[in-house]
Amino acid sequence: MTGTAAPPRPAAPERPAVARLPLTGLAAAVALLLLAVSGRYGYHRDELYFLRAGREAAFGYVDQPPLTPLLAATVDALAPGSLVALRVPSALAAGLVVVLTGLLAREFGGGRAAQLLAAAAIGVSAFLLAVGHLLSTSTFDLLAWTALSWLLVRALRDGGAVWLAAGAVAGVALQNKVQPAFLVAAVLLGVLVAGPRVVFRSPWPWLGGALALLLWAPNLAWQATNGWPQLALAEAIAAGSSGTSEPWYLFLPFQLVLVSPLLVPVWGAGWVRLARDPGLRPWRAFAVAYIALAAVFLLTGGKPYYLAGLYPVLLAAGADPVLRWVRRGAGRLRAGLVAAALVLSLAIDALLMLPLLPVGALAGSPVPAVNYDAGETVGWPAFAATVESARDRLPAGEPVAVLTRNYGEAGAVDRFAPRLAPAYSGHNAYWSWGPPGEEVTAVVAVGFPEEQLRRWFGRVEPAGRVDNGVGLDNDEQGVPVWVAADRLVPWSQLWPQLRRLG
Repeated sequence: MTGTAAPPRPAAPERPAVARLPLTGLAAAVALLLLAVSGRYGYHRDELYFLRAGREAAFGYVDQPPLTPLLAATVDALAPGSLVALRVPSALAAGLVVVLTGLLAREFGGGRAAQLLAAAAIGVSAFLLAVGHLLSTSTFDLLAWTALSWLLVRALRDGGAVWLAAGAVAGVALQNKVQPAFLVAAVLLGVLVAGPRVVFRSPWPWLGGALALLLWAPNLAWQATNGWPQLALAEAIAAGSSGTSEPWYLFLPFQLVLVSPLLVPVWGAGWVRLARDPGLRPWRAFAVAYIALAAVFLLTGGKPYYLAGLYPVLLAAGADPVLRWVRRGAGRLRAGLVAAALVLSLAIDALLMLPLLPVGALAGSPVPAVNYDAGETVGWPAFAATVESARDRLPAGEPVAVLTRNYGEAGAVDRFAPRLAPAYSGHNAYWSWGPPGEEVTAVVAVGFPEEQLRRWFGRVEPAGRVDNGVGLDNDEQGVPVWVAADRLVPWSQLWPQLRRLG
């Protein structure tokens, strides 16, 4: 028998030297920028929620695993009341994302210039600046996806114990958000579709998966014991209950602005390279994963930023083709265009995503319309003062609770009106922490319709409206505040009616 030998499998590119000092300097610059502006506005509603949730330590909550709330409570215990300290972990996480993106470019054969271009592109990106400025689950989710992608790239190339490191990172990441499970599943699907399927013959990926499940197990057990509330939450988010939810038809257009419209050619070239370049064949799974995850999140009502964790990989893969384009002709002009894209992206993204404008100028700017979270960091001390003023309408010796419609309002009372703490709410985990005692027959109620309160209390009187003092139309502006007394039904009957996920 005669035949033609199969062509040799293309070798993965060699790893160039790491651009250590430039990557470190760039990461430090991003982290310092985030820290420099971290105290300009105020707490975000989620940060206020995390502070309370962290004090109610558990293996899970109805809307999230425990990692970020526990981190928030730990930092606040070390530096009580310091907003800047609370946001230090986020700034450090953003810096690590910058470094890891450069290291991903190195894995794809990128030299010093490619590593710096990829790192700079993620460093000026809208999403990194937005989440790096706040303490949020999305901040550490972005870091987790980037670190996990870097380890999976190494594991697909080198095999062996790197799979254990990937499993460990995945397990810890799943204690922050469930989204890393989608990344792992999508990459494994990509391996089945595009290879290298040989990795499944090794015990190491299976051991890494077992380690991830072991680390995730406490939160999984909590979810199972409590009826899998995060599934119900996912349905609520898909229905548009979150402030950062968007209509399905905006999911794909949003991908153009998560990094920067000016840098779409970089990550677009990265996807094409991963899908077509023979030298990057070991990592073709990531090109498949991007399409698969876009389809899944689009069809299930996921938020547009759920795909953000894959852009470090795409930028890393796209840096080298962009540099080759620069060197092919009119080098100075093309290099100037790339530099201008980075500088303009930083200027625009920083203005929109960071608290650079004076707080009094926010209402007349496009920032709140583009960056929902900016509006949710303004007005909480004024909100708490309004609630305290309403409390003073009732007799000083009477037991009074504060009842709010959402966790941000409750968290603001817990932080800025300690004499009225703890606040009560039916929203997400606050509902799990239970109602006031039966001795409480009067409440300061925030955000409820009058007719609803009259079903539960014999006396309901208006006590003001929330005003953030800068004319900003955020979620709390103009919300009614009520004094309700002479409770008509026991809390045991009232509390189930207040439960709300979203």
